[in-house]
Amino acid sequence: MAAPGFWEDQEKTAEVFALQKRAKAVVEPIDKGMAMLEDLGVLLELGEEDEEGVAEDLAREFEALEAALEKAEFQLMLGGEHDHRNAILNIQAGSGGVDACDWAQMLLRMYLRWAERMDFKFEELDYQPAEEAGIRSASILVKGPYAYGYLKAEQGVHRLVRISPFDANARRHTSFSSVEIVPEFDDNIEIEVLDKDLRVDTFRASGAGGQHVNKTDSAVRLTHIPSGVVVSCQKERSQHKNRATAMKLLKAKLYQLELAKREENLKSFYGDKGAIAWGNQIRSYVLQPYQMVKDLRTGHEMGNTQAVLDGDLTGFMEAYLKKQKPKK
Repeated sequence: MAAPGFWEDQEKTAEVFALQKRAKAVVEPIDKGMAMLEDLGVLLELGEEDEEGVAEDLAREFEALEAALEKAEFQLMLGGEHDHRNAILNIQAGSGGVDACDWAQMLLRMYLRWAERMDFKFEELDYQPAEEAGIRSASILVKGPYAYGYLKAEQGVHRLVRISPFDANARRHTSFSSVEIVPEFDDNIEIEVLDKDLRVDTFRASGAGGQHVNKTDSAVRLTHIPSGVVVSCQKERSQHKNRATAMKLLKAKLYQLELAKREENLKSFYGDKGAIAWGNQIRSYVLQPYQMVKDLRTGHEMGNTQAVLDGDLTGFMEAYLKKQKPKK
């Protein structure tokens, strides 16, 4: 960072800052823990002379050190090959009609609130509103250290049970939406996409976006015919820029599929969602007749449903990662 000309290349500068932030996320907790351990040692020495005088401070420092060690241990769980990368979050409404579309939008809000809590940045890549309410789908790029490592716990079908605000008879409805998470790769990813395998569709961007965005066919949808993978992007006013971003998303998905095939574990990355309907959910959000959010994979649950919908998700992510940790 001190080298001459460092600030002239803004793209390179951003990469170095991201690397620095990621390195600090590893080093700083260790430095903090070592400093706390030294302070604890000093208190122990003082306690030999005045046990009653330092007992309270000793207990408090010990609890703080224990919490720091647990946090550091959890950091070790984010050691997957791509865990350090940014994440591409895709949300798709499933069965449940207008309620499912509304649920998809609630999920989008939940993850954006979570990203804010984590001090992560995010940007909209694609947004497809539904006719009556909510969204049909959305794609968001979440930028931050280990964003993918955290968010990979969210991949799957999410189920909502509530009194439908769209039912005149105020009946209880169940709706489903799926969440897909893929890591963001750089432009050096080695995935060959042949023109003959690609279908390119252009369309007008939907939703709010200023005077220009809805007047031209700037949005781009790419369909990879052999795999059936579909991606789209409409964040830019330029069709060329949207196509470049969509191609980046497509390569990320194809790369992840290829990795899964090599490991003979396709379900762990892409196919574990199944149909976006009953029987395939990973987590249930019940708002009626009682309130409870429960992850069906780990058993982790929270009774404060509003806190969860406001982005309090780290407990669910940690429970999932701990369960995935290889046993010694």
